[in-house]
Amino acid sequence: MKTIKIKFVDFWPGFVPQNSFIFRILSQRYILEMSETPDLLFSYSGTENIKSRYDHCIKVFYTGENIVPDFNICDFAIGFDNIVFGDRYMRLPLFYTYPSFEQLRNKVIRKSREELLNRSFCSFVVSNSNGAPERTKFYKLLNEYKEVACGGKLYNNVGGMVKDKLDFISKYKFNIAFENSSVLGYTTEKLMEPFIVDTVPIYRGNPEAYKDFNEKAFINVNVFSSLEEAAEFVVKVDSDDDAYLNYFNYADSLINNFGKRWEEHTLSFLQNTINARGESRRMADYGSQAVYRKRLRQAYHYFDIVLSAKLFLSKYIGR
Repeated sequence: MKTIKIKFVDFWPGFVPQNSFIFRILSQRYILEMSETPDLLFSYSGTENIKSRYDHCIKVFYTGENIVPDFNICDFAIGFDNIVFGDRYMRLPLFYTYPSFEQLRNKVIRKSREELLNRSFCSFVVSNSNGAPERTKFYKLLNEYKEVACGGKLYNNVGGMVKDKLDFISKYKFNIAFENSSVLGYTTEKLMEPFIVDTVPIYRGNPEAYKDFNEKAFINVNVFSSLEEAAEFVVKVDSDDDAYLNYFNYADSLINNFGKRWEEHTLSFLQNTINARGESRRMADYGSQAVYRKRLRQAYHYFDIVLSAKLFLSKYIGR
């Protein structure tokens, strides 16, 4: 097996490269060596990745958030956006990498008709109050019809935050599965989780979420003219057993073909980044792109100086 030198920078605190899906998938074909002079540099966010010490290697940007990659500072990127940019980009929603996603590859509805129907109305598990205001507005609309069980910090009415979200939402017919923000391509685990436990997601977020999951298996708030109209539809489904049970007829076609083989696609994409090492880099080393990176480095350097000065003065003045 060929040896590839790699490094991960700008990832979140506690990140362990060897536990990442990138490391796991690449290890199928290569011997991976962690190195300060890598062939491949993987970055998530931050400023370490743009330093000149890494100009010799191929840079691969990865994000699990709704951030658009900047191809002026990376050769390749993996993210949520529906970008077509030659061989430089792959869309890979984060939920594919979750161990729980495996339960959807060969999905089987485990609850009986009676178990599906004889559950409480709806759940809502949110702790971040800074998300899109439509999320809280929709919760309040449904809560006027029947009490919605809130298991997060926001509007908690179940005696504290739930420890096991999947177990909690499995006890309800519906789950309000709104994204923090509605961005094209940005589908997260919020839509996936209710499917795992045989609960119908009420989803608002990525307008094209139907490309990730069968749109007949969830209530897509995006297609309604208003939140009020969507809430009225949920009330109608809740009172019609046959209409509700119909959402469980698509277990064998719940995810798309990419989702069923996402590891193979990811390996192919990553192999292409390795092959690019011996060819011309995808970023331009001269012209406006080079000037752009130089100015960006200068801006970050200036920011670091100002921040350090503020920290120093705050300590000095505080004495």
